[in-house]
Amino acid sequence: MKTSHAVLFGDGRHRMAEMHPSTVDLVVTSPPYPMIEMWDETFSHQSAPIGERLREGDGDAAFELMHRELDPVWKEVHRLLRSGGIACINIGDATRTIGGSFRVFPNHARVLMACLGLGFEVLPEILWRKESNKPTKFMGSGMLPGAAYVTQEHEYILILRKGGKRPSGSLARRLARQRSAFFWEERNAWFSDIWEGLQGDRQPLRVKGARDRSASYPFELAYRLISMFSVQNDLVVDPFLGTGTTIVAAMAAGRDSVGIELDPRFKRHVEGRVMGAVTASNSFNQRRVSDHLAFVKKMRKDGRELKHTNMHYGFPVMTGQEERARIPVLKSVEMKADGLFEARYR
Repeated sequence: MKTSHAVLFGDGRHRMAEMHPSTVDLVVTSPPYPMIEMWDETFSHQSAPIGERLREGDGDAAFELMHRELDPVWKEVHRLLRSGGIACINIGDATRTIGGSFRVFPNHARVLMACLGLGFEVLPEILWRKESNKPTKFMGSGMLPGAAYVTQEHEYILILRKGGKRPSGSLARRLARQRSAFFWEERNAWFSDIWEGLQGDRQPLRVKGARDRSASYPFELAYRLISMFSVQNDLVVDPFLGTGTTIVAAMAAGRDSVGIELDPRFKRHVEGRVMGAVTASNSFNQRRVSDHLAFVKKMRKDGRELKHTNMHYGFPVMTGQEERARIPVLKSVEMKADGLFEARYR
């Protein structure tokens, strides 16, 4: 098996406009968050009035103008998805003092309303809980009522579908779906509406002239979403690629991918992550197998024997749907051309 991956640089809405409609199976992305200060420069560069509104302390106007920069991307996402395709958008609300007043800017609600207007169907969302144990995390007056604020420790993963449920399709796709099955115990954890224990990937970028750190979502977050809502050899797109997490996760899961990033200064960083994906991907996938074997051991200790057997690995599984599951083992990643990569599997 082999998969193909492309890293494109430029404005996401324009690069997506070059792609054919109804060709994408899944979108997994996290845009710049409006009204989060680390993204002010990015949004102001795209639209000068945004910077003007920020300097004037007009938070409502700046918030809306920032989202108007994102709206065309969601329109392109809807155009590119196949009928039944899924978009997973990781977005956090912003808390900020502007114009002398502290408040929340509800990014997830604004994105949701924009996508509803495009015709997306909304599926149950996931709350990604990012607990902070810092003693200074409480805002306002601390122990006195009336002036303190609730600590914001979660982000949203919006899950949107274009049209109704995707049909099973050809025999080849039905077999790919069986190979892409996840384990029963993974299903119980992944399909919960609250995710905990996933830490954000804040890393130094060492990219001259660019922001000094990344706040990208963790590898496992992207890997879960790709495994949950696509099958092997499906096409996954990320219009806000950042440090390349979605592409590396797609490789590990055996999917094709296209990632688009506005800032070309990230090129070397992203290429380095992609070319070094073999060890990280296989280590994560081996952990899936090890975790499953630990689950089997625990079930036996509790006196419960699993009644099905996976045909590729020979170990017990809970259900018949897991019998053909096969986790990809990445063999090599080769750069075929500038920004184009091919992953091969054992």
